[in-house]
Amino acid sequence: MAEHEPQQGEQDLEKKIEETRQRFNNELLQDSTDKYDSRDVEKFQQDDALVEAYLTWRLYVVDDALKMIDESLLWRKEFGINDVSESTIPRWMFETGAVYLHGYDKEGNKLFWFKVKLHIKDAKSVVDKKKYVAFWLERYAKKEPGMLLTVVFDMTDSGISNIDMDFVKYVINCFKVYYPKFLSKMIIVDMPWIMNAAWKIVKSWLGPEAIAKLKFASKAEVQTFIGPEFLPPHLGGTDPFTYTYPPLPDDDFQTPLCENGPIISEDDMESKEGEMESRDTLESSFNSEMAKPKKVNFLEDSLRSEDGERDTNMRVKRVRNPQTTFKGLLLDVSPAEELSFGSGENERKCLIILSNVTKNQVAFKVRTTAPEKYRVKPSSSSCEPGASVDIVVSLHGGSQASPQDRFLIMAAEMENAGSQELAQFWKEVPKNKVMEHRLHCHVQDSVKPAANSRRDSLVETSTSGQQELNTALMRVMVCNSRLEQKMNSCLWVQKVLTGLVLVLLVLNLQCLYLLGTAQRPC
Repeated sequence: MAEHEPQQGEQDLEKKIEETRQRFNNELLQDSTDKYDSRDVEKFQQDDALVEAYLTWRLYVVDDALKMIDESLLWRKEFGINDVSESTIPRWMFETGAVYLHGYDKEGNKLFWFKVKLHIKDAKSVVDKKKYVAFWLERYAKKEPGMLLTVVFDMTDSGISNIDMDFVKYVINCFKVYYPKFLSKMIIVDMPWIMNAAWKIVKSWLGPEAIAKLKFASKAEVQTFIGPEFLPPHLGGTDPFTYTYPPLPDDDFQTPLCENGPIISEDDMESKEGEMESRDTLESSFNSEMAKPKKVNFLEDSLRSEDGERDTNMRVKRVRNPQTTFKGLLLDVSPAEELSFGSGENERKCLIILSNVTKNQVAFKVRTTAPEKYRVKPSSSSCEPGASVDIVVSLHGGSQASPQDRFLIMAAEMENAGSQELAQFWKEVPKNKVMEHRLHCHVQDSVKPAANSRRDSLVETSTSGQQELNTALMRVMVCNSRLEQKMNSCLWVQKVLTGLVLVLLVLNLQCLYLLGTAQRPC
């Protein structure tokens, strides 16, 4: 029965998606095929997740979802969103640094910063400013599909001249209509008291589905949502980031401290012999997989295959194998979405498997948003056609993983693999030929040993049983006290009634006596 309910829910969702598409074609596309951008229509017809996002944001009411879809697609065509690029937006907008993406909140959502003090209301540039916001949203939607955003309005040193209610309403509509299911929360930081009236108006625009996502915070309170490592110093943080242009911030990804091959660090020196053995076997497997093919005899080949099997078994024991795979144009990446870390000794390493699906050699490199916390082996190398490369990502020293941490895997096809060096290759390769795939970190709770969990469960069971017994006894005692009170009241009533009966009896006797004396002859 429990398995049947999710299947039923999926079937209902599929019916809703199909109904939405049919009504879209019959009601919204019937008048004119030029009403919307054909690229948006094609994506709507093929992307179930997009339709589901509209339905979810409108509580699965198809009529409301269709109104939202119509408004969203009309806006996309009016502003030419599919053609918005860095070259179509005035350069000075990028140089001001009023809007940009950088850092993550404590839930791992990307931060979308609005520096309010840098915004000046200007009717001539309002369209370009709206396209500028759309540029950042489109850029993030393509690079991190399905991931939420946290909007931060930094109102430090801002005043009435910086408030543009039309622009604020547009930003809200971006998340309310144009980009459904995209907003995690909207944080208003350090708002001057004189702007309270303006933000009361903003609340009326949000609607019930988004009003709960609006958070007001002072400089001291903002750290409940965002860690100090992603807050600028003027908000009490330690983030040294300074926005500059060009180029655009590359999603905060940096090259890990550890480059190719083994490194000798404090945590490696202090590790146990078992870990040293595992590291050696892992590194030997890397070397054997990445080495160029050469002629060997059959005996050496068989011995190497046996060693490879042993290395693989050791790797499986020491590092957990990924269970999901992302199918890319150049490489298949396992796992598909996230690396899971824990606090246990065996949970501080993760395995990434890259499989070359092309007919040429593919160069790859791994970057991360927290290079000081992770060691990546190898962080840059190449993969032969049809081969696979194992990458071990391990936490360095006493570092702990967090949901804000991200990994970027970049890959490009090498046409002249023999003469090219990787460093020079990455300088010359065009950006449009580079495949990118992002992984985020998942922090899992440590599992207690079976004996401890069993003992804890027994203790919890006995404790809960004792509590239930105490509760039952208390209830019995309360019932007894209530019965006692009722019995006392009944006895009191009984005594009163007995007294009344005696009084009536005396009165009756007195009446009889008076009647008897009255009937006697004088």
